[in-house]
Amino acid sequence: MCAQSCGWLWRLVRTCTRIVSAALIGPALAAGPGTEEAEPPSREQQIAWKLTPTYESSTREAPAWDFNLRGNTETQTGWVGYYRRQEEFQQLRLGYERPVDLSPVRFVPTLQYATRGFLGASINGEIGERYFAIAGWSRTNLKENFSITFDPNESVTFGVGTRWPDSTALSLFQIRDNRLNTGQRVTHLIARMRPTPGTRIVLDVFHKQGRPDADPASEQLRGTGLTVTYDFDRYFIRVASDPFVNFTDSHMVRMALGIRF
Repeated sequence: MCAQSCGWLWRLVRTCTRIVSAALIGPALAAGPGTEEAEPPSREQQIAWKLTPTYESSTREAPAWDFNLRGNTETQTGWVGYYRRQEEFQQLRLGYERPVDLSPVRFVPTLQYATRGFLGASINGEIGERYFAIAGWSRTNLKENFSITFDPNESVTFGVGTRWPDSTALSLFQIRDNRLNTGQRVTHLIARMRPTPGTRIVLDVFHKQGRPDADPASEQLRGTGLTVTYDFDRYFIRVASDPFVNFTDSHMVRMALGIRF
């Protein structure tokens, strides 16, 4: 049984890597060995991969799995993801982003498609070097979608941050609904630290408040959660405790074990 499951997962990863490769560096490179037209990828075309399986346990819903394969070159990033909550809800998603660096201004436009007709777009940026401002904006076509960002999708983002010489970075920002009149807003305080050259710790403390819908009589939800990520060599572990996940009355715990290759 384990061999069959691992084989299925490996075939899925191989298929997804071909999809992302084709999107990022073109058919000639995605074709693989044995093709006369294939050429060795340049440094800008080499793809760094990250595979993140995540298990989600909620107090009000069935357990769920999310698989995300992300590939990035020096100039662009693409990903394929699949979310499954038993037989209740399944969704496949594709995404693409291309960072733009016009120092001291950096911004990242992102496009995403998901089955069930979902389309989304966002742009997030920073202005400054050691001390920087954070700004962002996102929109969707309001089709059915399970948000794996766990922040409002119809939103504006604003905040500040700083980088220290020892590779520590702090950022404080808020993501706020500015379309659906729910009053939803999530404030994040994120610390990124490198205790040693081969390790990294990311702490994300977040506080959320708002209503599940636009009805002013709906209950105002408030809660504070925490996400901890530990990177070591090619691997990383992430654990999150998220009250009122996606502004429902459910408390979710997420656990991920990922690999870079």
